[in-house]
Amino acid sequence: MSDPPDVERAVVDAHRRGWALVLAATARVAGDLDLAEECVQEAYAAALVSWARDGIPDNPAAWLTTAAKRRAMDAVRRERVFRSKLPLLVEPEGTADEIAMDEPVEPIQEEAVPDERLRLIFMCCHPALAREAQLALTLRLVCGVPTGDIARAFLVPETTMGARLTRAKKKISAARIPYRVPGAAALPDRLGAVLGVIHLLFTTGYTAPSGASLMRTDLMDQALRLARMLRELMPDEREVWGLLALLLVTDARRATRTDAGGRLLRLEEQDRSRWDRAAIAEAHDLIVDGLRGGRPGRYVLQAAIASVYAEAPDFERTDWPQIVTLYDELLRVWPSPVVALNRTVALARTQGPARALAEVEELERDGRLAGYQYLPAIKADLLRRLGRTTEAATAYHEAMTLTANEAERDFLSGRLKTLDPPRNDPA
Repeated sequence: MSDPPDVERAVVDAHRRGWALVLAATARVAGDLDLAEECVQEAYAAALVSWARDGIPDNPAAWLTTAAKRRAMDAVRRERVFRSKLPLLVEPEGTADEIAMDEPVEPIQEEAVPDERLRLIFMCCHPALAREAQLALTLRLVCGVPTGDIARAFLVPETTMGARLTRAKKKISAARIPYRVPGAAALPDRLGAVLGVIHLLFTTGYTAPSGASLMRTDLMDQALRLARMLRELMPDEREVWGLLALLLVTDARRATRTDAGGRLLRLEEQDRSRWDRAAIAEAHDLIVDGLRGGRPGRYVLQAAIASVYAEAPDFERTDWPQIVTLYDELLRVWPSPVVALNRTVALARTQGPARALAEVEELERDGRLAGYQYLPAIKADLLRRLGRTTEAATAYHEAMTLTANEAERDFLSGRLKTLDPPRNDPA
């Protein structure tokens, strides 16, 4: 017998650490991701009862995988019996799959993608689905990211994202899109979506969209492992090098992003002697290789920007003009409003906060970043530097209302308290 609180903690921990592996293994048996998800959910629910009665197993992930796979095998057997008894009511096997495919059907080549999770990500990034649906569905089902956190990453309400996920799963079911391993020749066509999934997985862990902790290190570690495996799988793809470099150089600061009490530390407050210099050096080599031989892509350029920050001897000696130049090139390759917003941070260092504020306000009028907490946060900092403290306070309050991460909210609250009394207000 185990105490219910211990069991609940064990199940929650197993969900955080093992969801992707359990689902990936179950999907291979089920042959259908929707069925696999249902079986995995049932396995986690069964664990609450079984572990309280029999004790928490030594290997919770193995227990959950076995339970989910058994449920999937039972469901597949029932489906086979149904098909054998009602052949006239079921389409001939393979017909719908071939119609639904937007690419030639190839023999299954599981050795092309050796890792279960990475294989399942490639499966989810099927070209019949829209890119946003590929990213969101993979984050939810394969990586176990909550729907609300995915919605924040895509800057949409949770109800909207839930509806999108439902539509994507219905399309998979209706079109009978096969969750088979793509052949090696088909991998490059899905690479962009796979890179996007791994990057979003890392950023979701780097600053958790919600909760008390600034980071979810389990998601960061998972993304780094996937990026390394992807490089082994596709060693000649420069954007794969770029993504791995971006994750390495960003993760190198992990230990210094918060103090002992969990308080968020700004870049200029972080102890650079504790940064992972081996990771930064490895990233540097990947970036140099990625910048050779033609125009670099978005991940190589993002990694180059992060590398300039990391290689500066201190914050004040950061090469801000070089960062602005790299952002200009990144905007040509990837014209994203988030990139334009991030560029204003470096622009303020080279051309002053007034010029940067003008560009932030233009992005604000554009509307595509409505609901993105970092826009009012950056605006507040620029207003503070200009001495416009009343407006800065309003922007800080707006950023706090949009932030569900407690560490970030505490940081913004602290910044708000440091504002000097406005010049035109009574002290």
